[in-house]
Amino acid sequence: MSGTLYEMVLADVIARYHRLKGEKVFFFTGVDQHGQKVQQSAAKAGVAPAEFVKGITQKCVDLGKNSTCNTTTGPRRRSDRHKKVVRGILQRLFDEGQIYKDKQSGYYSVRQEQFLTDKERGADGQFGPEWGRLNSAKKKITTSSSANTRIGCFSYLDNRADAVIPDFRQKELRNAVEKISDNRQSGSDLCISRPKSRLDWGIELPFDKDFVTYVWFDALTNYISFAGYDPSLSTFNSQPSTFRDKWPALQIIGKDILVPAHGIYWLIMLHAIGFPDDQMPQLLVHGWWNIGGAKMSKSVGNIVDPFVLADKYGSDALRYYLMSDIATGTRRRLF
Repeated sequence: MSGTLYEMVLADVIARYHRLKGEKVFFFTGVDQHGQKVQQSAAKAGVAPAEFVKGITQKCVDLGKNSTCNTTTGPRRRSDRHKKVVRGILQRLFDEGQIYKDKQSGYYSVRQEQFLTDKERGADGQFGPEWGRLNSAKKKITTSSSANTRIGCFSYLDNRADAVIPDFRQKELRNAVEKISDNRQSGSDLCISRPKSRLDWGIELPFDKDFVTYVWFDALTNYISFAGYDPSLSTFNSQPSTFRDKWPALQIIGKDILVPAHGIYWLIMLHAIGFPDDQMPQLLVHGWWNIGGAKMSKSVGNIVDPFVLADKYGSDALRYYLMSDIATGTRRRLF
């Protein structure tokens, strides 16, 4: 949870600054409550996925309290409201022809929750260890239009210098978008569903009961579902003022989920449901904590328990260290 702690404290510091200025702040945090990785971890623990994530979610809530973070609302991805918004958006995009049914085959990375193409192969022609165990998939699935057909929606990156901060992260995103534009291939649209035969929990597609929605289509919608977004209204300006007053948002994310999730998938989704360029969120991208030159990883075991740090040094000292010694957007070694 070390990365989670840094994000929460960073967001809390920014929220406190704006509150001191007399501004209203809607501070929302979320956790992963979907996906095949969670399903597999729950199976190993011998509990249902929903019960498994309940315990993890409570740890995140406790972590926020322990570090004196004052959020407006906490992680509730399994709530009825969130499910309603996700299904509403999916149905609307399907009715508009922006989502269609097709077949997709190839190798699927459970670790990264995505299908792989030849672009992900290394120089030796093999998929590297970073993709973890691969499954072979060839099923009828539901897909959506990808950046290949909506590449024009990223033109705002040229008109807004602080769309992604730090600025070198915006350059990374622009390069990734240009790479997609230069390598357009038919049949490479993003798959936004998973068959229930492989993933038996998640938000069911409203137009196909045999599938649940892809983890990122679920997770990214989280940013607007709890802010009051109404999926039945087709334009941004038609949204209730209670939602428009909270948007566009500042989203704080780790560098590993800038491309493609937040920097490409999310912006395409927002454009698809009627968000104009001037209502795209600003992305604040931070780096990782390193120990001995390696990224912290639960699987490797090189982690630091934030609860132990808070108990030993106090929440104020821990918050000060996080904000003063870790430069946002770069890597810093702990020990």
